[in-house]
Amino acid sequence: MAYVDFLSVIHKATTRDYLARVNDPEMPKAKAAKLAKQWGFDYWDGDRRINYGGYRYDGRWAKVAKAMADHYGIKAGDRILDVGCGKGFLMYDFTQVVPGVEVFGIDISQYAIDNAKDEIKDRVQVCSAATLPFEDASFDFVYSINTLHNLHNYQLDPALREMQRVGRKHRYLCVESYRTEEEKANLLYWQVTCEAFNTPEAWEWWFKTTGYQGDHSFIYFE
Repeated sequence: MAYVDFLSVIHKATTRDYLARVNDPEMPKAKAAKLAKQWGFDYWDGDRRINYGGYRYDGRWAKVAKAMADHYGIKAGDRILDVGCGKGFLMYDFTQVVPGVEVFGIDISQYAIDNAKDEIKDRVQVCSAATLPFEDASFDFVYSINTLHNLHNYQLDPALREMQRVGRKHRYLCVESYRTEEEKANLLYWQVTCEAFNTPEAWEWWFKTTGYQGDHSFIYFE
């Protein structure tokens, strides 16, 4: 397994006011988190102080799809699984970058699945990352972006094992992490759904413990 960064190009493009988010008197952090963890309208398309503030397709994921396709040599006919697919925007961009790929996605959010991009809507379903409804080694590429850190430990363990189980070739995940006390504070201030707060070393322990052998990268709140 290797550290491969596909996400900084998107993550670092956003400016974040950590103190403003945690100190907002009209939307206290606890209230925002409670609303976000319902995984409904508020999380995806509601107030920006809760989460995305309107998650609409704008093509931003195309560069990530291309980078992953180039790195892993994805080709027409390959089967791809997105664990935590949301509205399926990255899935759709894969079909544009590599015409002929077969994309599938799962997400815990019924709202996201109901509002998935029309072109891939028949390939997504509501499902827990801890119990994937697919056969062993049934995908050429399995990835999960900014999802697994939202799981409690009792869900994270099986979710990592499931990614390993259903993949037959390439695997990749990206999760939130922190290296310093400053980054830890910023993560605590900004996040609304994270449950697994781990340093890179702790994530490495999880990978070894669960037998996850794919690639990975981390999101830091610097």
